[in-house]
Amino acid sequence: MKALSYILFFTYVGLVVIAGFWGAFVNPYFDHRFLFDIQLYKLPDYQMINLVSQYRFLRALELGYGIFSLVFFKEIFQYKIYNHLYLGIMFLGVLARFFSILVEGTPSHLFLFFFGYELLGVVVIFFYTRGRLISSHIVHE
Repeated sequence: MKALSYILFFTYVGLVVIAGFWGAFVNPYFDHRFLFDIQLYKLPDYQMINLVSQYRFLRALELGYGIFSLVFFKEIFQYKIYNHLYLGIMFLGVLARFFSILVEGTPSHLFLFFFGYELLGVVVIFFYTRGRLISSHIVHE
């Protein structure tokens, strides 16, 4: 279970870091074509600029979550507060995808894959770390 938890953790976090950096700072236009079949240049400037600005912002938050997860990897698997924060954020993403399925309908196979992979990661890491976590963590300066 440890190996599977680590595999799910690092593949998920690796994708979050790469996708976050790519979408925020490299090529959000490609993301919109590939992920959403949206040609941004066909939108009026006002809509395109605001959509890309918000997309870059959200991808930067994703990048930050990934960096946090890498920096605090050991703590996530050792201390309740880090574990609950990491899994809570990850679960919110899963919950948002599920809510979207209920409200908007079924997304593409790629987004269903992400939904399943993220759900699997939350469940496996939760059950692997349950009972292994230390309650408190004192930061020493």
